[in-house]
Amino acid sequence: MADKDKTDKPLLIKRYASRRLYNTETSDYVTLEDIAGFIRDGREVQIVDLKSGDDLTRQYLLQIVAEHESKGESVLPVNVLTDLVRSYTTQAGTMVPQFLAASFEAFRESQSKWMENMNAINPIAKMPGFEAMQAQQEAFLKAMTGGMGSFGTGPRRDEAPKEGEDLDAIKKQLSDLQAKLNKFDK
Repeated sequence: MADKDKTDKPLLIKRYASRRLYNTETSDYVTLEDIAGFIRDGREVQIVDLKSGDDLTRQYLLQIVAEHESKGESVLPVNVLTDLVRSYTTQAGTMVPQFLAASFEAFRESQSKWMENMNAINPIAKMPGFEAMQAQQEAFLKAMTGGMGSFGTGPRRDEAPKEGEDLDAIKKQLSDLQAKLNKFDK
């Protein structure tokens, strides 16, 4: 139960005067990339200034987005960024946060329903080795969407095999699956 309580509340990160970020759960310093990883893993974070107590979460989340965009990991098209800048100077700016939140919620729901539908209508799902193929598909989708939302029943990041572990078994399963699919074609 303690673990569930730990993940229900935001992970508290304190920023020291030196601008270093301190994870209060693990008692160690973290980087922006570490914080991005926590968020990709589904964890909410809250970043506060140690001295003033000011909430700095929004500032750091924007910095994470800006760093990813500047590295060529573009998710936001220029016209969307332009519209965001415009929204700060118009009355439409008051509606933009609700619109964006609703849009992302609809996106997460549609991803989840798509995966459920694929599992329900796909007769291949009963075949041996399908779980490995599904896990690869979910990893691909997660990579393509920047880790937003969850994709159903695939393995969680902490359950993924270590590098190189079970690679031969996965190759064999995929080979077996290909052989069975070839039989259907004949």
